[in-house]
Amino acid sequence: MRIGEAAAAAGCTPRALRLYEQRGLLPPPARTASGQRDYRPAEVARLRVIRELLGSGFTIEDLRSLADRLHLLTEGPPPRCGSPDASAGSGAGVVGRRLALLDAEITRLTRLREELARRVFGGP
Repeated sequence: MRIGEAAAAAGCTPRALRLYEQRGLLPPPARTASGQRDYRPAEVARLRVIRELLGSGFTIEDLRSLADRLHLLTEGPPPRCGSPDASAGSGAGVVGRRLALLDAEITRLTRLREELARRVFGGP
């Protein structure tokens, strides 16, 4: 599959696909005799996993630390990661850090909302 077809199948652009390759999220694909990238179904499945994880709030840097294990998410049910405070390089460490950041942002937004409501509608 050429880059445009693979990108369309994964729900991204060819530019994004090249970025994921440059950042180490995708191994370099095979090339045709004319030098064009040639993607296989396994690589498209990995692209879908990358897109899903990015859509869930992970960053490219988060995924870079897990790049050697992303293929595990394309092979059936996702494996359990263990405790959220596992080592920094583990999947659980990345997930734990992302959850902590989300919790902090939820707390910040909740306080902001409460302050705005207090100023507009009064109250304690």
